[in-house]
Amino acid sequence: MPGGTDQTLRPFLWRAEKMYPDREIVSRTNRGIERYTYTEFADRTAQLANAMTAAGIEEGDRVATFCWNHHRHFETYFGIPTIGAQLHTINPLLPDEHVQYIVENADDQIIFVDPSLLPKLEGAATDAPEFDGVSEYVVMDSEVPDTDLDNVTDYESFIDGHDADFDWPVLSEDQPAGMCYTSGTTGKPKGVEYTQKMLWAHTMMTLTPQGLGIHDTDVVMPVVPMFHVNAWGLPFSTTAAGAKHVYPGPSPSPEDLANLIEEEGVTITAGVPTVWLGLMDYLKNNDADVSSLEQVIIGGSAAPEAMIRYFEDKGIEVLHAWGMTEMSPIGSVAHMKAGLEGLDDAGYMEKRKTQGLMVPGLEFKIVGDDGEEVPWNGEDFGELWIRGPTVTQEYYKRPDANEEDFEDGYLKTGDVVSIDEDGYMKIVDRAKDVIKSGGEWISSVELENTLMAHDDVAEATVIGVPHERWQERPIAFVVPDEGIDEAALKDELLALVKDEYPKWWVPDDVVLIKEVPKTATGKFDKKVLRDQYADASMFEGSTPEDAAPE
Repeated sequence: MPGGTDQTLRPFLWRAEKMYPDREIVSRTNRGIERYTYTEFADRTAQLANAMTAAGIEEGDRVATFCWNHHRHFETYFGIPTIGAQLHTINPLLPDEHVQYIVENADDQIIFVDPSLLPKLEGAATDAPEFDGVSEYVVMDSEVPDTDLDNVTDYESFIDGHDADFDWPVLSEDQPAGMCYTSGTTGKPKGVEYTQKMLWAHTMMTLTPQGLGIHDTDVVMPVVPMFHVNAWGLPFSTTAAGAKHVYPGPSPSPEDLANLIEEEGVTITAGVPTVWLGLMDYLKNNDADVSSLEQVIIGGSAAPEAMIRYFEDKGIEVLHAWGMTEMSPIGSVAHMKAGLEGLDDAGYMEKRKTQGLMVPGLEFKIVGDDGEEVPWNGEDFGELWIRGPTVTQEYYKRPDANEEDFEDGYLKTGDVVSIDEDGYMKIVDRAKDVIKSGGEWISSVELENTLMAHDDVAEATVIGVPHERWQERPIAFVVPDEGIDEAALKDELLALVKDEYPKWWVPDDVVLIKEVPKTATGKFDKKVLRDQYADASMFEGSTPEDAAPE
């Protein structure tokens, strides 16, 4: 569409610079707290655009980041896509072979890297032909540490001397603007490209009250990594709103987060449940003023009810959000909709624990094993299929996955869900994680939520282990708090499950471990446990005859 009227990211930057010039961007770095305004941010973003152009970056090229959450990383979020290049955020927690595959598959031209992550990148890049296409490495600092990499520049030198004005091109809304890869725990990572329009549409969706409802008065701190699906789009939506940004930097501790909330007046923050469990434990044992905080957005996995109640008792709303890399990423948010004001406490909490209502602009259906749509009754479940302007229609250079995962414009998510009469979605399981025992389904997610409701449980996950007679049986893996009676805890946990579910849902064993393995995106990595515990005979329990499904 001619005339610069396409839906692109550039107007969000323009609006923030012109209408909120003095609003702050605050960043915790290895040198301490750094802060500046939208005016200064816009100038530095233009300098970055000029520097990349001088370095030979052209429209359509991919520029990668290997970074934590900070202001320089934020500058790439606009500096790269608004010149027509593609921002490719790489997860530094991935194994070297996955990083190598991703860099080669994406054909990255420049890689921006944090000083603390330089050794990790060196390990993947040294003598790796997959990195032959990378022309330059830019260290996100004002100096370059000792490194074995060639063609290395520090960020401040890279942009220094370049003009703070840039002749931003008029881009098509179909121009690729971003790229992320799935974590690849079941095979090679799959690349997802985001067009300008997809990121624009996602920003507009999340700005609505039915999305995240960010206002210009808000102070937003994304703890979810910026390398994980663009920090759930928060750098874009916060800018579009003209709100204040707070970036917590590398590996923030619960104390770091509490201090930033108190000192910067954070009102909205977002991350996976393990982050907030750590903050909750810190707040229980330390004096910290988090009274400014209004909303905690949780995604990645379900939040324990005890945590929801803890924060809500402090006047902090806990919002479940669900999404996928393939969806830019947010798809649903657990707001309480009109007409539910009369719910009792139990009914209210049930809504809060769901993945919520689809954000405006998305359309979905639930498909059963028979290929037919599943009714919205909160009981029947099937696979979630979804489509909309933020949902990708293909994986990058993966025709095999495209044939399997897309149909009639829908993404087949692999999430097994139920929808209640009010439209609230509840994830029963991932298709690969649901446990089939004696011909009946057991939801590992529901069992995990029940186990984590116990006060002495820090983490819990459940997998299905092959069983000679029953096909699979559930085994629970629990990280207990320190100093508890382990034998008594096992008995109490099994009793919790027995109180809520049929006998055949009760795990055959509760295995106490020091830590649940995590994927590169911080989710529980059940694949590791399945590989370690591949035989039901390894465990204490054996399914009694009356505990198996008929």
